[in-house]
Amino acid sequence: MPGNSSGVAAVERAVSMLEAFTEVDYALTLGELARRTGLDKSTVLRIARSLAKSSMLVRNDDASWRLGPKLVRLGGLYQSTFKSSAVVEPLLAQISGESGESAAVYVKEGDARVCLHRHDSTQSIRHSARVGDTMPLDRGAPGRVILAFSGTAGKLYDDIRAQGYHVTIGERDPQVASIAVPIYGEGQTLFGSLALTGPPSRFDEAAVSKNLEILRVAARKLSTALGGQPG
Repeated sequence: MPGNSSGVAAVERAVSMLEAFTEVDYALTLGELARRTGLDKSTVLRIARSLAKSSMLVRNDDASWRLGPKLVRLGGLYQSTFKSSAVVEPLLAQISGESGESAAVYVKEGDARVCLHRHDSTQSIRHSARVGDTMPLDRGAPGRVILAFSGTAGKLYDDIRAQGYHVTIGERDPQVASIAVPIYGEGQTLFGSLALTGPPSRFDEAAVSKNLEILRVAARKLSTALGGQPG
C-alpha cells in the first residue's frame, strides 16, 4: 500500500539522521545532516522537527542539531533487558584497571555485535567506543568469539573454540588490537564476549598472556553471576 510504503521510508530517513552522528559530533548543522544522509535540506528540517517533538533531537541556539535525551532513556532500557549492569560495570572497571586497557561486553544483534557495556582505559592512548556502537561480527576478536561459540563452522572458529579465546591485531581497525573470551548466561547459553582492546603496540606476547588470565578470571565471575556455567 502506498501509505505503508511512505511511512516506512519516513522511518528509514529518521533513522538515517540519528545514525549520521558519530562519537566526535557534539552537533551537526542542517547542511551537514543533509550531506551525510543524502536528503535535501527541507526534508532534513521536517524530520528533525518531528524528532525534536519526542526529544530524540535537540535544536541548539545556533540552529544546529544534537542528539536528544530520549535516546539515553532508550539506551538504558535496551541495557536493562539484559539485566547485567550491576554485575558487569564494576567488573569492567576492575579489569580495565588491572590491564590498563579498555574493557567491554559485546552481544550479538542480528548480523552484528553491539557494545552493551564499556569502561575506557585511563591511558592517554587508548581504544574508545560508545555503548550502543554496532560493529561487524567477522572483524575483531569480540565478534569472532561470538561467532565461534555460536557454532560457526570453519577452521578459524574450530581453533577459537579449542583455545577458548581469540586475539586480533588490526583486523577491524589497524590501530586497534583486541583479546576476547566468551561469557555465558542462564542454561549455559552464550551471552556474548568479554574483551580488552587497545593499541597494537601494547599487545605483545607478554601482555596478551597477562590480559588473557585477567579476562578468564573475570569471565568466570561474570558467567556465574549471570546464571551460567563458565566455559
